[in-house]
Amino acid sequence: MSRTTLVTGGTSGLGAAICSRLSQHGYKVIANYLPSTKQSAEQWQSELANAGVSVDLIAADVSDVSQCEAMAEQLSDAYGAIEVLINNAGITRDSTIKKMPMEEWQAVINTNLNSLYNVCRPLLDGMQNNRFGRIVNISSVSAQRGQFGQTNYCAAKAGVHGFTKALALETAKHGITVNSVSPGMIDTAMVQAIPDHMHQGIIDSIPVGRIGDPSDIARAVHFLVDDDAGYITGTEISVNG
Repeated sequence: MSRTTLVTGGTSGLGAAICSRLSQHGYKVIANYLPSTKQSAEQWQSELANAGVSVDLIAADVSDVSQCEAMAEQLSDAYGAIEVLINNAGITRDSTIKKMPMEEWQAVINTNLNSLYNVCRPLLDGMQNNRFGRIVNISSVSAQRGQFGQTNYCAAKAGVHGFTKALALETAKHGITVNSVSPGMIDTAMVQAIPDHMHQGIIDSIPVGRIGDPSDIARAVHFLVDDDAGYITGTEISVNG
């Protein structure tokens, strides 16, 4: 069955890998993107299409509740109920807390944590009415162990775990599962920005001896959203090597 799927922050990094994998396995995928990145989102969509992978696009700033409500209405009109939701959108604004402006704290909390409320709330009715839903929230190993200069990011991603467990309890009776995936060091633009002299030290700290690929995360997400994964809810999968 082709499940209608929304991936927030879906046009780059982990989101792009998730969109590509799910589309190739028969899901009807809609990738959410920040309105200001329309040109790059459409270019990415075109490149996928040239490779034979079909993904639709929808614009909304997931940190803005009114934009998310409008997005939910657009999705309902165009596709009906969203059956699978991947809350992937996230940002970093790194700084020690003594040097961190309030705007950077709020930006990370709003995008990485408040967005879960903004996106989930208007989409739950459709899932409940259909007695089926799969929600996967992308967290981080930083939520488990902390990270210097990332109090905002670690707090937000730790909040993702609590949100996941509570929403799983609220929705289980409606045939909806809610789980989280916590990536470790993955080869995305964020990791590529780390100076070269630090890379080997990072690799040496990973037992399997390599930095992860976005496809490693996409495979874990695909496992959790499968129709046959209905007995897994409120859990977290760490994909960290």
